[in-house]
Amino acid sequence: MKLKFWHTQLLLANPWKIASTKGSGTHNVMLVELTDNDGVTAYGEAAPSVLYGESVTTAGVFFAQVDAAQLSFSDIPGSMAYLNSLSPHQQAAVGALNMALLDGAAKRAGQPLYDFLGLGFRENVHVTSFSIGIDAPEVIHRKTLEAAQYPVLKLKLGDPRDRENLAALRAAAPNKPVRVDANEGWLTKEEALEKLEWLAADGNIQYVEQPMNRRTPPADLAWLKARTPLDLFADESCHTIKDVPHCAEFYHGVNFKLVKTGGVSMAHESLVAARKAGLKTMIGCMIETSVLVTAAAHLAELADFLDIDGNLLITNDPFIGASAEKGIISFANAPEKIGLRVRPR
Repeated sequence: MKLKFWHTQLLLANPWKIASTKGSGTHNVMLVELTDNDGVTAYGEAAPSVLYGESVTTAGVFFAQVDAAQLSFSDIPGSMAYLNSLSPHQQAAVGALNMALLDGAAKRAGQPLYDFLGLGFRENVHVTSFSIGIDAPEVIHRKTLEAAQYPVLKLKLGDPRDRENLAALRAAAPNKPVRVDANEGWLTKEEALEKLEWLAADGNIQYVEQPMNRRTPPADLAWLKARTPLDLFADESCHTIKDVPHCAEFYHGVNFKLVKTGGVSMAHESLVAARKAGLKTMIGCMIETSVLVTAAAHLAELADFLDIDGNLLITNDPFIGASAEKGIISFANAPEKIGLRVRPR
């Protein structure tokens, strides 16, 4: 097996800001390529987040220490055991190799990944929201108009202009369903409840992600869940299957991202466990290329909601994969028939 990895700087169509990070017009990712002795080539991507102590630098260090001879498309569990033994703190990098391993395994089996995983994929069913980051109200209004083709929007809150920003969105899209993500931006349970009651009065807010800090005391989380008029979804508080019991107690749903779970395999396992625990499920993303977004799309049958629009927010996507015209996730025109179904441009 040969491993190749390289850094790519993604250019955003609009500067991106959320409550927990500074705004930026670029985002850095690492792309990987695995090629076995039979010439089967597979792809993966790491989109590390500073929120979790990861970066493209730490991902590069991780990839450099990987002995590709220890990886095999025919032994995913053994390959993952080896990768997880190298570092417990580089989930994005581990996830990149996990999706590449599964891409290769599915290609060798002659199947698209969703069939290789036993999930299937229904066309014209799965809809992703389109995200609008924190900005000035007039910019929110413009972004909302530009996103007219998307049937569901996701608005980032956790800013002093929350009310003005929602009003700006509603001026452009009065009745469109909206999902709200506070990204830990509300500081107390009382503030969170006040914002939730205000949002509920809108009448078309589907749910709210991560209203408070991931380290909020359990008593405060229980207080808020008992009073909230809207469903609460855990994001920063939920990484893998190990977090499901906590989330089942304090939230109504969970948002799994491949960069948090360490790849498709653990995301699959975590989504199944969350559904068994009675939680609503969502698959999210970071700012990503079509490699990571398409990998997430293969798990769509396990999700109640999708927010896999990271590739729609950039102008220089180096790959082609699943599409999202009018917000509908589709493999109908994907460039490949098997594996992840992605191809470099």
